Amino acid sequence: MTPKTELKMKLDVVRNLLTQSGVDALYLRQTGNIAWVSCGGSVFINRADSTGVASVLITAANCYVITNNIEAVRLQQEEGFGDPIWDFQVAPWYEQTDLVSKLTSGMKVGTDIFLPNAVDLSNEIASLRSQLTLEEGARFKELGVICAQGMKDAIYAVRPGMTEYEIAGVLSKEIEGRGAQAIVNLIATDERIFARRHPLPAAKKLEKYAMLVVCGRKWGLICSVTRLIHFGALSTELRQKMEAVARIDAEMIVATRPGNTIGDVFHKAQAVYASTGFPDEWQLHHQGGSAGYAPREVTATPKSTQPILTGQVFAWNPSITGVKSEDTILVGEKSNEILTEMADWPTMDIKVGNQIIKRPAILEKK
Repeated sequence: MTPKTELKMKLDVVRNLLTQSGVDALYLRQTGNIAWVSCGGSVFINRADSTGVASVLITAANCYVITNNIEAVRLQQEEGFGDPIWDFQVAPWYEQTDLVSKLTSGMKVGTDIFLPNAVDLSNEIASLRSQLTLEEGARFKELGVICAQGMKDAIYAVRPGMTEYEIAGVLSKEIEGRGAQAIVNLIATDERIFARRHPLPAAKKLEKYAMLVVCGRKWGLICSVTRLIHFGALSTELRQKMEAVARIDAEMIVATRPGNTIGDVFHKAQAVYASTGFPDEWQLHHQGGSAGYAPREVTATPKSTQPILTGQVFAWNPSITGVKSEDTILVGEKSNEILTEMADWPTMDIKVGNQIIKRPAILEKK
């Protein structure tokens, strides 16, 4: 399947949505949604902003990219909008020109942001974009390699005495140097691992124990991975906790198959938290969910009813105070593939039914 065919498939999906929703046009401003519909196009400048320097408008007959004269040529030549199907509508950066109103005059419009008199279709779009194409799956595999290799090289460079800021810098360098953006970069050391589930880096210096967490983005897709490193012998408590969280993660991975719902996987996690001796830990942090054009397209809860589909990507992240397990997996036709698996990383073999699932152990360094 060629990229152009993938693009045609995406546009067919959008136009079916127009018909089903009773609207004449779909106006997209969210960078993730634009990346999805354009098969990986990028319109962001400020990574912290959910909207970018261009918008996309799709009608039954046309596909518009609406931007300014600063960005138009770059978007065409470098950011995935070179296909002639994209009709660029360009205004000078210094003029307040409402091209959208002109292009949608007399139309009923659906959108992924708040827009007066428009129909909010953000939930419908999020559902559609979570159903990945084969090409998106291939891109996710490439991104998984980037994140895995970047994380591995970063964590092997960690040394006692480094600040969390410095560790974050190394992790960012390894991810960014491979062509992805580290849009989430969390670092905790020693006691902060036990105190913070979402540890933004601080000036704290590493003594013995560090946790590195990254969400890497490329082509709009987002891949998540966590690893832990310990200098010196592990305590019995840490080893037991890591074994428990590895079992929870393995059980969740095995349960992530078509025929089950996201809620089914969550209930499996709850049961294994209890059977491993940590019945209440699931309440202290979310357990992950489906991934795609957001770190979590759907964050699992006990009431989640969304079906698991072949081709979807998931990032589960069970945690017990002081430890965590997280990789990104692809739901295949017959089995699941761990996209962020790392060669030569220490692992634990967890038997689930008749399967052996390898989960990452804490890297122990002398």
